[in-house]
Amino acid sequence: MIQLKINGKAQHVEVAPDTPLLWALRDTLLLTGTKYGCGRALCGACTVHVDGQPMRSCSVPVSALAGRSVTTIEAVAAQRAGRAVQAAWRKLDVPQCGYCQSGQIMSAVALLAQNHKPSDADIDAAMSGNLCRCATYVRIRAAIHEAARNLALGNPTP
Repeated sequence: MIQLKINGKAQHVEVAPDTPLLWALRDTLLLTGTKYGCGRALCGACTVHVDGQPMRSCSVPVSALAGRSVTTIEAVAAQRAGRAVQAAWRKLDVPQCGYCQSGQIMSAVALLAQNHKPSDADIDAAMSGNLCRCATYVRIRAAIHEAARNLALGNPTP
C-alpha cells in the first residue's frame, strides 16, 4: 500500500510501486479527469501538478511521490489561477473535442502561477509539451492571456 497526497487529502492506493501515477489516479482513485494520451510523456494529456509543477502522470511511478503534493484537474479550481483559466476557457470556447484540455489547463495554471504576465513566447514555451489534435492553439493562447488579465484585475472568474 502506498500513501499519496492527492488534491490535499491523504490517499492510500494498493498498487505496485512502479505503477504510473496516471493509472493510480484513474483506476484506483477514480479521478478520471486526467487523460491517457500517449503513455510516453509526449502529449501532455495526463498533466497534473506535483508540488505545483506540471508533470506527466503517465511517466512517474507512484513510489516517487512520497511526501509530495499532487493536484489533478478535479481540484485545480481551488487555486485563483485555476478558476481564472477555467473561466477563460469557457468564455473563449477553447475546447473542440476536449480530450487534451485537462492537461492544457493544468499546464496553463502552472504557467500563470509562476508568470503573471506571460508573453506569447512564454506561453508557447510552457505549453509546447501539450498537443491538441484539434489545433486550438490560438484559442488556448488567447485564453491564457485572458486569464492573466483577469488575475491582474483581481477577478479570476469574470
